[in-house]
Amino acid sequence: MVITMTANKHRVLIVASHPVQYAASIFRLMAKHPKLDIKVAYCSMHGVKSSFDSGFGVEFSWDIPLLDGYPWIEMKNNSPKPQLGKFLGLFNIDIWSLMTKENFDAVIVYTGYTYASFWITLFAAKLKRKVFIFSTDISALEPRNKLKLKTWLKKLLLPFIFNLADIVIVSSTLGKQIVASLGIPEKRITLTPFSVDNAWWTSQANQVDVKEIRKKWNIPETATVLLFCAKLQLWKRPQDVFKAFVQANVQNSYLVFVGDGSLKVELETEANFLKVQDKVKFLGFVNQSQLPSIYCSADLFILPSEYEPFGVVVNEAMLCGLPVIVSDKVGAGYDLIKHDETGFVYPCGNIDELKIILNNTLSNREKLDSMSIAARDHIQLWSPEENIEAIVKALNTINSLRESSPFR
Repeated sequence: MVITMTANKHRVLIVASHPVQYAASIFRLMAKHPKLDIKVAYCSMHGVKSSFDSGFGVEFSWDIPLLDGYPWIEMKNNSPKPQLGKFLGLFNIDIWSLMTKENFDAVIVYTGYTYASFWITLFAAKLKRKVFIFSTDISALEPRNKLKLKTWLKKLLLPFIFNLADIVIVSSTLGKQIVASLGIPEKRITLTPFSVDNAWWTSQANQVDVKEIRKKWNIPETATVLLFCAKLQLWKRPQDVFKAFVQANVQNSYLVFVGDGSLKVELETEANFLKVQDKVKFLGFVNQSQLPSIYCSADLFILPSEYEPFGVVVNEAMLCGLPVIVSDKVGAGYDLIKHDETGFVYPCGNIDELKIILNNTLSNREKLDSMSIAARDHIQLWSPEENIEAIVKALNTINSLRESSPFR
């Protein structure tokens, strides 16, 4: 079996768990690409329809267009209890008939192997002898809950699962290294940069009135602002940022938390107890359209997570001109952060090291300004266009790989 092209285009079915703001911009560009003819099949409409997010602790729907500019369909979910995060939560039987009726050359799966719909798609692709491309954001074998059994099972099962794909596409250099370490040949691993809509973020950033935003925050325009923007959950480690900031005690500096979650009340209580509530602000959940104003009104961004396959908030912050501090557990740090140039990388959980970085940076306006320029320049090289060209290249070269693989 060799991949064919319809009217000089690869006809590709994309199976996605649900609409995501980051992926939507990629799909729009794919729909315009001269070598691609795509259709996106969504297994769930989570994110478009208002729903409760346990991580944020609030009910919301994204306030930017997620379904405009590309062809898509909603697949009926036959799950007895439809939900994300559970194997049988996505059980879309109609994927089988869709692949049988329509003449796709290839299928790209963004659902993850932990859903039943992934396996329905896989078996249909194999039966119809279609090119099967599996997307993963893997950056570590250890799971977020650190269970040793899960780590052992991943080492045992992932080589088999990844080998079922003609191509494994990964979102970061670290991910590529992990997949290669499992015995997958490098020629069957394609790096598709985990990116956001660079043009949109740049355009929005240019329209921000920083003076007005700072006024709403009750923060002086001359102050230095450290920004944390993520779910206030344990694995994101917002408590590390709070402790390091308070200990650093840099004059005329502020810490702004954007996001909601289980740790919000605890952090607010601690800020009041230490009498730093005037220097530590909690803005709660902020939807997508308002984030450029948030980023552009800060001076330094931090993502201290102990588990973060990539972290596209790093992309967003850099496009708004923010240097970024990340822990060494954040996947984006390996591709986007040049230490002491576009940001800093420190050992996860090391409060003392983080405090030193804050002491040396928050009080140094000249340093922040030069890093801001470097961050904005560097992120332009990590774009949606690179992501799509990598996929097209994989499709163009896949014939020889299918002929040489015993799994096809």
